[in-house]
Amino acid sequence: MTNNVTAVPAAPSDLAREHFAAEFTFEADCWDVHDALQGDPGFVLLDVRSPALFEKGHVPGAINLPHGKIIRSKMAKWPEEALFVTYCAGPHCNGAARGALRLAELGRPVKIMAGGITGWIDEGFELATGNS
Repeated sequence: MTNNVTAVPAAPSDLAREHFAAEFTFEADCWDVHDALQGDPGFVLLDVRSPALFEKGHVPGAINLPHGKIIRSKMAKWPEEALFVTYCAGPHCNGAARGALRLAELGRPVKIMAGGITGWIDEGFELATGNS
């Protein structure tokens, strides 16, 4: 029986492998970010939401830099090769992608944290409050 899932056949395995492997070059999940933050993560974690939302709750160790304020002069404090990981409220929000796009336009290496704050909370991880 055909339904909306089976009506379009799955991609051939070689194309599926390329597609899914490529996703890891664009994003990391909350679990991997949390695990990396237990030591020297090797990336700068940017919360690209508003300062008010950041203060209410953010990933510990994140820096608040709203996506609209990501400009070359603000990024100068980090080496050109520094990897950035952006996140926003969650899957219903495109702020992480907006921030990632701005960073990519500045020639900076970037990934997004899939799931954002929603994913972080779903994994059972704690949030920090305040502006640091």
